[in-house]
Amino acid sequence: MAALGAPLRTLRALLPLRTAGRSYRDSPAYRHVLAAFRAHRVTSEKLCRAQQELHFQAATYLCLLRSVREHEALHREYHGKGERSPQEVAGLVGFRLPQQPGGKG
Repeated sequence: MAALGAPLRTLRALLPLRTAGRSYRDSPAYRHVLAAFRAHRVTSEKLCRAQQELHFQAATYLCLLRSVREHEALHREYHGKGERSPQEVAGLVGFRLPQQPGGKG
């Protein structure tokens, strides 16, 4: 993973992606992530906590969610749809099956 960027940018990208399709502001995940980001803000009182720990975890999770969505889209597009008939296979490669006598083909 390259540079992390701004924590606010990661937060804004993460929240709608997690609960796509409905209002993400009503979800428990939204409240939890927001509370975690607020709890990990750097202040003068925190001495031992790694400053970028939560931001790195959030960026990694965002990368995971995006990759899973991209994988699912690619899987839907290119995954086989089962066995095809001989006529369909011949049509895919640009051939036509010969006509059988008696009108059977």
